[in-house]
Amino acid sequence: MAKRGTIVFIPATAPIHEPVTKFGGQPTWLEAPQWPLSRESGKPMRFIGQIALTEEIFGSTVGRMAFLFMTDDEDDYVDGTWEPDGGENAVIVQPGEVTVPTQSLAQGPTLYRMVHPVGADRLVPEPCEFGVRLTLAEDPPFVAEQNRWERGDEENRRYYDAVDGNKVGGTPGFIQGDEFPGEQFTKLLLQLDSNAVPFAVNFGDCGVGYAFLSADSRTGKFLWQCA
Repeated sequence: MAKRGTIVFIPATAPIHEPVTKFGGQPTWLEAPQWPLSRESGKPMRFIGQIALTEEIFGSTVGRMAFLFMTDDEDDYVDGTWEPDGGENAVIVQPGEVTVPTQSLAQGPTLYRMVHPVGADRLVPEPCEFGVRLTLAEDPPFVAEQNRWERGDEENRRYYDAVDGNKVGGTPGFIQGDEFPGEQFTKLLLQLDSNAVPFAVNFGDCGVGYAFLSADSRTGKFLWQCA
């Protein structure tokens, strides 16, 4: 069984500077800032959130915090943000190893939500920040796609229901085919359903994002799938 923390998002009433799991705002760096850059544009990626690598979910790890970024340029669309090695998303682990180009920026582009200001005729982006409450539980062991084909509909429905949702840790609930981003990256760090978050993330049509840690928890990779 894989330990998970089901996420409840809590709007922040003040900037969160503690080394805790959160989404939006600015990173709480544990070491020197390592802001990843878009491979195509060279601009800083957008900060999505940070995940504390707590022992109760991840066991004993070298890393203590993982930071998730993805390219999201309001002025210039960049393709390939779904690819784990496309250079348009990044998981930075501190302490850990960085395998993508970075810049020593303490602050940069951050998460936003779309709001409708009074008197405006359209939605506009507004920076946002959310703390979390995690409800600890256990996911079932991962069942490979080829094995799921051999199971009955009811058994698969129970499995998909169990691994669904926004969570830290646990078992990935892929909405397309199985897509671990490499043999060393099978430990789920974060699962985000773009239809069930209080902010804007572009994971395509009804997409879900999946962040993974390496076996030694010193690096990470991210990808997303959509319907």
